[in-house]
Amino acid sequence: MTAPLETPDGRYIVVRGRLWRRSDPSLSDDRRAELVHDLMEARRAKKTALGDDDPAAVEQARARVDAAKTALGERGPVWWSDDAPDETRRMAENTRYADWFASVGKP
Repeated sequence: MTAPLETPDGRYIVVRGRLWRRSDPSLSDDRRAELVHDLMEARRAKKTALGDDDPAAVEQARARVDAAKTALGERGPVWWSDDAPDETRRMAENTRYADWFASVGKP
């Protein structure tokens, strides 16, 4: 599997032309691994709850996914401090990364 394209400043990965915020690089490897484990468990719980048609469990699992992604720095307040806006979910070609994205070619 090829690693996703990463913006020059390391804030985002690009998936199908869309920007997705990366995890906070200040997290220790151990903490990041712990949070990724929590995220994967929450995603599995959501899948199970959907299969069981259990709306309450789905909402609980979604909350766990959100908590893990927020702790990773992928959601919530940005982890950088230069006041640059969060461009998560935007198409790279419509952001301040447009020239860079055009220069690297669309994966």
